[in-house]
This record gives sequence, C-alpha cells and structure tokens, in this order.
Amino acid sequence: MAQIDDLPPLRDVIRRHALSAKKSLGQNFLLDLNLTARIARAAEPLEGATVIEVGPGPGGLTRALLALGATRVIAIERDRRAIAALQEIAARYPDRLEIVAGDALEFDARAQLGRERARVVANLPYNIATALLINWLTVEPWPPWYDMLVLMFQREVAMRIVAKVGDKSYGRLAVLAGWRCQAKILFDVAPTAFVPPPKVTSSVVRLVPRAEPLACDAVALQRVTEAAFGQRRKMLRQSLKSLAVDAAALLSDARIEPTARAEEIAVEGFVRLANIFAGQAKARV
Repeated sequence: MAQIDDLPPLRDVIRRHALSAKKSLGQNFLLDLNLTARIARAAEPLEGATVIEVGPGPGGLTRALLALGATRVIAIERDRRAIAALQEIAARYPDRLEIVAGDALEFDARAQLGRERARVVANLPYNIATALLINWLTVEPWPPWYDMLVLMFQREVAMRIVAKVGDKSYGRLAVLAGWRCQAKILFDVAPTAFVPPPKVTSSVVRLVPRAEPLACDAVALQRVTEAAFGQRRKMLRQSLKSLAVDAAALLSDARIEPTARAEEIAVEGFVRLANIFAGQAKARV
C-alpha cells in the first residue's frame, strides 16, 4: 500500500518528540500505517463522518482516519508529550482535527457533538479499555451519541465481549455488549505490530448499537451481572444474595431456576432479573 500522506514516518515522529510508550498510560504504539489504515477502513464509510479517537499517541490511526476521508476527528490524548505531534497532523489537515488534552473517562461526548452522531475508532489504552466500553454501553439516553465502535482490545477481552451463553468467556461484559449492541471480532493484530510489543495478541472489534434493545435499567443490569458473575461457580440462589434481596423470589419472578449458574443465563434472562430487581428497589424506597 502506498504511503497514506506526506507526513514523516511514525518512527521519526516518535524519535523527534521523545514519545517512548508509558506502561502507566497503557500505551503500545502502532507504527504500521498499512495496519492503521485497515483499522480505519473497518469504520467506513468515513466521508462526512465525525470520529472520536481515544489515545492517538503519535497519530498513526489519526492520519489514516483523515486520509480516508473523515470530515472531523476529535482526538482525546492524556499524554501531553504527544500533543505537539498531533498538532503537526492538524496543520496538514486544516480544520479537520480537534485535539482534546484530557482523560477519555471524563470526556463528555454529547456536549462536544450536540445533535451530531459520531463513531469511535481507537487503539484503546489497555488500562482503561474495559471501563470506557462499559461507559459507552450503559450511556443514557439510548440510542447513543455514536453509530459504531471500532476498537482494539487484548484478545482475551475481545473474546469476552463477543461471547455467547455457555461459552467459557461468557460473562458480565458479554451481557452488557449483547444487550445493546451487535459485536463482532474483525481481525487479530500480532504483538510484533506494536512498539513496545505487548505480551498478548490484540483484536479489533466492531460494535453496532441496536436501535431498540430490550427495555432495561442499565444500573440494575450492571448490579445483577456483577453479583451473578462475581461468584460464577455458585448457583444463582447463592450469588444473588449479595444484592441484599430474596434471591429465591427474584429468580422465581424472572422464571429462572435457582440452581442455574450465571454462564447458563442468556441476555434476556439477565434483563428480566434486572427489571424485577429495579422494581423491588423502587418499592422499598
């Protein structure tokens, strides 16, 4: 594949700005512009799109998104060492790259976007990847401010996102993702693609929001799944006692066998449990 733009190679950018990856920030830089372009293409069509990118670092994925036609890229970067490198990209693509120096966990997308919808495309910092995804899956109101998430995770986390009931990886993350999105692993990325190389393979996952997911209280669903999978080897009649409710009655009302275990319950079953739990909580107030 030809060079995507006339900016310097990423290795030169990293050297010039002294951008050694910080483990404390969960950084692993992608330097192969062919690979960053492949990730960007997974979010096509980009023409006319607004894209939010988390943790752009030296800007390899940022450059691919802009070169492939994204009208507006909002890059959220906590590492202030990378800002100067991103500003060089902004100069190459006038009025199309907005740099937000801050923590993505505190970023208010709706305030930034107004009525506009965006998509998120990111090589997520490993140390906040799951927390960010849960925030995006449980955002209110729904439909969300994004129309697609194209995200890189450690392979193990990606498997937990797309797992189905009965799978070894099926857990809280799969329930939350399956409740509100359709998720698919698109391709894997070897450790050698990164600097420094992580110890694990990574995977790119695409999540598309469901227009009308099952009605459910997001907070209640999080609490129920935390309790159920927090003690996943126990029967639900035991693990749900941590909710400080009559677990047997809760399960009976949800039409779930008290001897079942969390990995045996589909998303629809957890939604029923969460709705009944939320109703009981309101009744006690």
